[in-house]
Amino acid sequence: MTIDGLEPEPAGAATLFGAHIEKGRAFTTALAEHGEELGLIGPLELPRLWTRHILNSALVAPLIRQGRVGDVGSGAGLPGIVLAIIRPDVEFVLIEPMERRVAWLERQATELELANVTVVRARAEESKLFEALDQVTARAVSALRTLIPVTAPLVRPGGELVLMKGASVEGEIGKAEKVIRKFGLRDVEVLVLGEGIVPESELTRVFRAVVD
Repeated sequence: MTIDGLEPEPAGAATLFGAHIEKGRAFTTALAEHGEELGLIGPLELPRLWTRHILNSALVAPLIRQGRVGDVGSGAGLPGIVLAIIRPDVEFVLIEPMERRVAWLERQATELELANVTVVRARAEESKLFEALDQVTARAVSALRTLIPVTAPLVRPGGELVLMKGASVEGEIGKAEKVIRKFGLRDVEVLVLGEGIVPESELTRVFRAVVD
């Protein structure tokens, strides 16, 4: 179906989603249809929904390991639902405190037949609710000095944080030096993903670190 104002599917989408592109399209359409009314995306996002949100999330898929991966503040399902579509070999735990968004995530997991998704209504700080995770991701949640203290405790020793950040990530790392030491993070790096796939302005930056 055609939705007024929705960005046409970029050429890179089929490459990133591979055999799962139809589910990627179905999720994008659902988000375009209902995202604004449910408060999941802003009113100006349709013309850049694929590039800024869907592909931005999909670019992280190759960094995801097999095992249990938590998505903190999953919200609209970015990146959690997108990653679960592309990586059916991974178990995803979508952690979201708001009831309306939890209902959306559960609906998408059901309609897209994502057997690898569990949705948990909780704040990330309630880490005792979860078994230790192999990796934790988050997108557009908060600055690293605030985000690391709520995500690192969810990860098993030797697991990873894979946190999606903006262009200011290097500055955030500088301001988060104390919490990086406090939570025993090592092998800290920033990865820039999407060159040649998305416009330079929409490249995905990922803060990745091992949790000891």
